[in-house]
Amino acid sequence: MEMTYAPLKERQREIREGFSEALGLRVHRALSWLDRAEQEAEDQDARFIFLWIAFNAAYANEISDRANFSEKGIFSNFIQRLVELDQDKRLYHTVWQEFTKSIRLLNNNPYIYQPFWDHQNGKLTEEAWQEAFARSNKAANVALAKMDTARVLVIVFERLYTLRNQLVHGGATWNSSVNRNQIRDGANIMHKLVPAIIHIMMENAGVVWGDPCYPVVK
Repeated sequence: MEMTYAPLKERQREIREGFSEALGLRVHRALSWLDRAEQEAEDQDARFIFLWIAFNAAYANEISDRANFSEKGIFSNFIQRLVELDQDKRLYHTVWQEFTKSIRLLNNNPYIYQPFWDHQNGKLTEEAWQEAFARSNKAANVALAKMDTARVLVIVFERLYTLRNQLVHGGATWNSSVNRNQIRDGANIMHKLVPAIIHIMMENAGVVWGDPCYPVVK
């Protein structure tokens, strides 16, 4: 099945009777934002943001004890689970057959590595952020060498999460030449990963995905 909105929506209609209420809401919301993202052929900033919202709709859980669960920790666990359930190896093929070069470029880009900005804001010394960056890149290279799909994707999403924060929190200019490469690569990667994520969730309807944030109140 082609991994775009239309065939995914058709598949959803075929099998949604078997979805729990929570999964049904997640998939419905994620597909709606994927549909919107696919309408953005030119505006890469908007395309990336819409794809991130689709991803967020898929993974975000309503957790009462937020103090002990970081956002990155939540989506790291989510990605690990997806890789384990990905019988068609769609995530594997996306990483290893389509985007290995782009992933290496993202991992080596300090401008989407949060400790770099922590240094700029006086929270870390230059030595501290550079050491952290070197460790992170080493971990990424080891994961790439081992073809550890889950670990590579976690590192990629950590970088993309910083890029997401820059856009959503007003830390970047729309259509800026400064961040075009990472926005373009990030949007292209998300455009492949988000539909695959929705597909895996739909085909594993028996898995407990947790309660979505902001449930529909009737």
